[in-house]
Amino acid sequence: MRMQQTISDYETAFAQEAALERRRRQQLRQRAVNRSKARRIASAESRGKVAFGTLLAALSVTVVTVTVAMFETLAWLMG
Repeated sequence: MRMQQTISDYETAFAQEAALERRRRQQLRQRAVNRSKARRIASAESRGKVAFGTLLAALSVTVVTVTVAMFETLAWLMG
C-alpha cells in the first residue's frame, strides 16, 4: 500500500510540474510575441518620422524654388 501511495504522489507531482512547465512556456511565448509586436510598431513609427521629414524637406525646397523662379520671371518681365 505504501508503495502505491508513493507512486501516486510522484505521478501527481509530475503532472503538476508538467502543467506548470506548459504554463511557463506559454507565458514566455506570449512575452516574445509582445516584444516582437512592440519592435515592429517602433520600427514603423521610426520609418514614419523619417518619411515625414523627407516630405517636409522636399516641400520646403519646392516652395523656395517656385518662389525664386516666380520673382526671377517677374523681374525679367518687368525689366
